[in-house]
Amino acid sequence: MNRLQKSIDSLVASYGEHGLVNHSGSNLPSRQSIEDILRGLEELIFPGFREDEIPDHDNLGLIAAEKVNHLARELIRETEKSLAFLMRNGGAGCGRGGCHAAAELIMENFFEELPSMRNSIALDMKAAFRGDPAAKSIEEVIVSYPGFEAITVHRLAHFFWEAQVPLIPRMMSELVHGRTGIDIHPGADIGDSFFIDHGTGVVIGETTVIGKNVKIYQGVTLGALSVKKEEGNRKRHPTIEDDVTIYANATILGGETIIGRGSVIGGSVWLTESIPPGSLVYLNTGERLIKKKG
Repeated sequence: MNRLQKSIDSLVASYGEHGLVNHSGSNLPSRQSIEDILRGLEELIFPGFREDEIPDHDNLGLIAAEKVNHLARELIRETEKSLAFLMRNGGAGCGRGGCHAAAELIMENFFEELPSMRNSIALDMKAAFRGDPAAKSIEEVIVSYPGFEAITVHRLAHFFWEAQVPLIPRMMSELVHGRTGIDIHPGADIGDSFFIDHGTGVVIGETTVIGKNVKIYQGVTLGALSVKKEEGNRKRHPTIEDDVTIYANATILGGETIIGRGSVIGGSVWLTESIPPGSLVYLNTGERLIKKKG
């Protein structure tokens, strides 16, 4: 027991030496709670696809109301924690009504926007079914495609990012990152009908802008040329215009890099400069970069 007590004393001493202890007021958002909220939101977006039992069609309204009211309470609680954290760290205040009232307003705005988010998710689902010859049904896309799961959660997380809620959007994105191997920063602005095929190893950075009808494959990186901390508030990641296809393991870097509408980027291409609309960019024999205007 003496050895165990020494270990405890050493551990507690490290708290003072290195910090990393959350004891400053209200608790932080719970990772488990955010995971439960995501599951509940997925059940709300895809009735009958995430539950163990098929919902009664005649009672969908009652079922939705029960889920929304439960999730609303959970979202208010976790959002209030996040806003309190922001205030403790010198961020914007919660206003006259306090953080609870601010969290209620964010929750109400979220559920007001949820039908629109569901419409975008439906377009993503159709893009996946249309874009993958291996997809045999829309049901297969919904229950088994990691790229579709990643973009679904991203659209939810992006709302909270735009609402300037700290912690929660990153927690959401990292939870789905762990499940799918697809890393989409919640700050990325992604248009409708987005399809990630296969998906493993895809990285989409914070200030990326992606247009409509874009398709990317596994291992694609939309990243920054520089990782300097002082450049954190600048646009560091590329813009991908409408109708672009980016094949496996391509890397596109830089906040000023624009991939023109309708372009095709071949596998393993490395790009740090803009290309005009309708371009074809590929590697010849794996070494020489070829650019052709369509």
